[in-house]
Amino acid sequence: MPAIAAPRSTDLDELLPAARELIRGWEAGFGAVEPHPATAVDGDRLAAVWERFAGRMAGNHPFFHPRYAGQMLKPPHPVAVAGYLAAMLVNPNNHALDASPVTSELELEAVRALAGMFGLPGDVLGHLTASGTIANLEALWVARELHPGKAVVYGANAHYTHARMCQVLGIPARSVPADAEGRIDLDAAERECRRGDVGTLVLTPGTTGLGAVDRVDEALALRERHGVRLHADAAYGGFFTLLAGGRDPLVPAAPFTAIAGCDSVVVDPHKHGLQPYGCGAVLFRDPGVGRLYQHDSPYTYFTSADLHLGEISLECSRAGAAAAGLWLTLQALPPARDEGLGPILAAGVRAARAWAALIEGSEELELHVTPELDILTFLPGAARAPSADAVDRVSAAVLDAGMADPDPVYLSTLRIDADDLLARHPRLAGGGEGPARILRSVLMKPEHEPAVPWLHERVCELTRGVV
Repeated sequence: MPAIAAPRSTDLDELLPAARELIRGWEAGFGAVEPHPATAVDGDRLAAVWERFAGRMAGNHPFFHPRYAGQMLKPPHPVAVAGYLAAMLVNPNNHALDASPVTSELELEAVRALAGMFGLPGDVLGHLTASGTIANLEALWVARELHPGKAVVYGANAHYTHARMCQVLGIPARSVPADAEGRIDLDAAERECRRGDVGTLVLTPGTTGLGAVDRVDEALALRERHGVRLHADAAYGGFFTLLAGGRDPLVPAAPFTAIAGCDSVVVDPHKHGLQPYGCGAVLFRDPGVGRLYQHDSPYTYFTSADLHLGEISLECSRAGAAAAGLWLTLQALPPARDEGLGPILAAGVRAARAWAALIEGSEELELHVTPELDILTFLPGAARAPSADAVDRVSAAVLDAGMADPDPVYLSTLRIDADDLLARHPRLAGGGEGPARILRSVLMKPEHEPAVPWLHERVCELTRGVV
């Protein structure tokens, strides 16, 4: 491949041309190929279509901007975009080595880096997936194969994917309550395990609603006492493991360091790993579970006797570009506490805590739970919402007003069961029987940290305005 000047900036104006030139130089080594006339598009038609497309794209919310503090959305890092683009132009399929001789290697190296982040053994079995949902599906499928007929237990705080995937797999599934902080109630989980018909317990170190961290460290004893598998759904919170070490950990240390003791782990690089959507991962502590995937294909797996990723995945075709983007990102921004990804995660944690402190001194807003990660939940204060019904109405009005304002701020809402809401805010007694919406912000961009005072003041203004 001809020598190409390597980019030295994360500016997309430099990275994207470098990605294109990299592939153009590689293509040239095989000889020129004239595009087939069948692939041509009429210029006028393309211009008209592009104009319509540009208009449609303008309707997106500004996920890149700190004023967007709603859902867990942000653009991928420019390095990830460049790596993804370069590999996408080749379009490898990480199902088999003959379809992805390079990106399969990159995927295995990236998976080893993720395993190392959690402290899992070096021979861990794992691969990338299209999403956290598919990663959890695979973990629960393996659990079903190892404990046929036995139930999966998860907390009411867990992502709804577990109930859905258990239904897909035909696995008995049981939900147990969450505690006042939004973590799985381990006493309730143990009562289920004592029945003897539980095969797997799901733990969530970083829930998508509250950002609550299940006490994985305390759950390890349940495996010893009851022989259950432990599955850590760290799709959202997994990368915060980087902040759990050192003398002054920024997150609850014990639950994250205990992830290494779980039987399976899911993490989503398309969240805090800075990747485009379409990049989840599943890891199995025991590489022997690979036998469960065994299958044969009459037209793949023929170029190498080495392991093909399609042999350890329920998915078939998978984008090699996802592996390339992740590998390049983890090389440029290593998964470490004090460099690379760590400082980016730390900024989000500090932002959530700083905003929580402002809310605690506010009359307009009231903190729901103390944030453990970068997700903040709050509700209108007593003077503006004296009942659960009023909390629901005002929260929804603030959400809508923020998006409609000429100086917009984008939040999200979270539905809380009436009993849970009243338990944390007894002043609301006397109103509301069903779930009520409260306000929620995900502060996952480091740019959120300096924007916290402005975000707080804007939300206070909106709350005063709608009331």
